[in-house]
Amino acid sequence: MKRRDKSNIENNENMNIILEGTKFIGDIIASSSVRINGQLVGNIIAQSKVEIGRTGIVYGNINCDAADIEGILEGKIEVNNLLILRENSKVVGDILTSKLHIEEGAIFLGECRMSGHQADMNKAPQLTSSVEVTQE
Repeated sequence: MKRRDKSNIENNENMNIILEGTKFIGDIIASSSVRINGQLVGNIIAQSKVEIGRTGIVYGNINCDAADIEGILEGKIEVNNLLILRENSKVVGDILTSKLHIEEGAIFLGECRMSGHQADMNKAPQLTSSVEVTQE
């Protein structure tokens, strides 16, 4: 009887990766994490984390549990928990999240709505703000 590889059994979450140099056209629906290092023209719906790497570009909307953006996003993003905009990121579109971290040098053009609790997301007041963070 052969021994089974425990790493595949114990690791319930596998990362879906679009590699640098790859262009993917279409929507991604995933129960696990997604990382974009290439180009995606389409939407992402993920029950886990979405990462856009330094070379990653997404033209579409994202709905996920958590997100870490280092590349470019042109579209609306809805995050249930923490959204991180890294120093090299560029986001052009609206943000809806419960927690937001923006590093110095990140660029964000759009409106942002925040709520402390997921249950309050639909009750959040319609206050919006436009923010552009640039490095001088």
